[in-house]
Amino acid sequence: MLLLISPQLIRGQDNLIRNRELKGRIVEAGEGIPNVHLLNLSAERATITNAAGYFGIDTRVGDTLLISAIRYERKTFVVTDQMLESSGLQIEMVPFVNELQEVVVRPYNLSGKLDEDLMNLEVEEPVTAASLNLPNAYAKKRTQAERQLIEARSGGSGIPLNPILNAISGRTKMLKKRLARDQAYLQTQEVRARYADSLFVSELKIPEIRIPDFMYYCEMDPEFAELADSEDLLKMWDFLKAKGLEYRNANQLD
Repeated sequence: MLLLISPQLIRGQDNLIRNRELKGRIVEAGEGIPNVHLLNLSAERATITNAAGYFGIDTRVGDTLLISAIRYERKTFVVTDQMLESSGLQIEMVPFVNELQEVVVRPYNLSGKLDEDLMNLEVEEPVTAASLNLPNAYAKKRTQAERQLIEARSGGSGIPLNPILNAISGRTKMLKKRLARDQAYLQTQEVRARYADSLFVSELKIPEIRIPDFMYYCEMDPEFAELADSEDLLKMWDFLKAKGLEYRNANQLD
């Protein structure tokens, strides 16, 4: 019996430790989805589905994979031996939909079913700067902090002394700091949105209620802004894992 069982045990342990290619297809209602990002967070590898939704990525049993695509809910799962042995693995994606707490469907004779109602509605094209071919159609809209800083530097009202007075009073310096703070905050929120909150809890061991504080802790590191600008998800995840360990030690969360 030992001679019969031992090879099976050896093969089982070998499957757990060696890398194998996980092959499959990302679909929605049976149709392949192209350009879906698959990240092996455990091994720091990544790939993208082809035009038909097929992919292949090196993994091992127990690795955590993150699937991310525009218009779809993020999905994470742990690789199992059955997945690696499967010859027809399909992963169904769920379209991301903002849920409304309440929808009023009367007096417009609507059914409440969006797909049907959209087909029956006669909607005129909205009048926009782009539809009118105006010169400023694609101009970037400035934030309040940006507009205030421009006004402080240029005078805005046409008073030549205004920029000088703002510089002397410190208002221009204050507005610069406010703009930098707003831009850093938006950048941090964009980084957080790239990963599901469940990953912060399960992989980084950060309590959900402390995720905002953890992101601010990461933001204080000069390397954070550079990685955020690069949009390299794997390098940023590696950075977040290192900062997560520091944060837990500093706050005695282990």
